[in-house]
Amino acid sequence: MNKFILLGSLSLLLNICFLSLTPVETFAAGKSEISAVAQQRFAVIDGLDVQNHWSAGIHVNWETGDPDGKPVSSEGKHTHCSAFAAAAAKSVGVYLLRPPEHGQIMLANAQQEWLLDDSKGHGWKKLANGIEAQAAANQGQLVLASYENPNEDKPGHIAIVRPSDKPVSLIETEGPQITQAGLENYQSTSILVGFAGHPKAFAENQILYFTHDVP
Repeated sequence: MNKFILLGSLSLLLNICFLSLTPVETFAAGKSEISAVAQQRFAVIDGLDVQNHWSAGIHVNWETGDPDGKPVSSEGKHTHCSAFAAAAAKSVGVYLLRPPEHGQIMLANAQQEWLLDDSKGHGWKKLANGIEAQAAANQGQLVLASYENPNEDKPGHIAIVRPSDKPVSLIETEGPQITQAGLENYQSTSILVGFAGHPKAFAENQILYFTHDVP
């Protein structure tokens, strides 16, 4: 057989094999490119400019992250991870539990309960782990990383998984890449850094991941 035909057949076979893989299997096989769709869709979320909005310590409009002049009426650090997550979801046409259906206080805990119990009719699906979460974000899906505080009087945390070409080995040691509001707002950081206020969350695999197709 002509060696060029043989090489061409081998290349075609390898391509077919990669096309038949799931996003997670493709990721593990070294094909972790960020899709153009993912880049375009996440540009909308980046356009919300989380680093300059949803600032901790003040009352904000949940959708814009701008101060709304209302007094802070409860104790605590008054971070806005859940408000930003809801605003980010809305910006790409996806519903996540938000005001007025639930107030901003303890909203992150309520969002995880809703994602687990009441969100199926809204198109959300639970993922197995951070590797699946990163793969889904790289394909252009909206992906959440969520932690519900076991102490119902304490806040949880929630963030948006952003596209990243970080290798699987790095995801295993520091988690997927995220965008978040919190005590400190990050356009891009790791789960390990972003969830540092809940140190057991990542170390003990207490973070849950959810995905939704973007319209």
